[in-house]
This record gives sequence, C-alpha cells and structure tokens, in this order.
Amino acid sequence: MWQIFEKKSIIKSIRKIPKEALKHYEIWKRIIELEGPSGLRMIKGFYDEALKGNLENFRSSRLTKQWRVIYKIEKQMLEVFVIDINPHDYRRR
Repeated sequence: MWQIFEKKSIIKSIRKIPKEALKHYEIWKRIIELEGPSGLRMIKGFYDEALKGNLENFRSSRLTKQWRVIYKIEKQMLEVFVIDINPHDYRRR
C-alpha cells in the first residue's frame, strides 16, 4: 500500500478547485493508495506522464481537461508527494 503526502499549500488550494476536479483527485488518491502509479497507467483518462525541464523528477496526471496533479514518487518507501494541483499552465515564470 502506498502513502500520499500533500504539501500544506494543497489543503488551501483545494478550496479553489472545481468540484469535478476535486472528485477526480479523490479517485486519483484511492488508485495511488491501492495500486501505486502503475494503477494510473491502466486508466487512460488520467494521462499520467513524466515531466521535463524544471520539473524533471516529477509526474503529472490529468484530473480534468484543465486541472493537473503534480507529484513525485519515492519508490524505496512507496510514498507519493503531491506538490501541486493547478490549471494546466507549465509556462516558465
């Protein structure tokens, strides 16, 4: 079984997320807890993928057409660290 750790800022940002994206995030968390990241790859709707550039060691899963969850896998400990849930905008700032 996998553990999910969320940054404190996620708790605040969850209030701003549309209900549909929030439902998908809850489903995403259950899949991760039970199956790990490999479980996400079995469901096409999440489009789980590795990121490039500044977020090279992180992965992204689609919650809705616009909203993404950004996370990192710690394989040795079966841990997933969620760093952000945001509208899809990966432009450099």
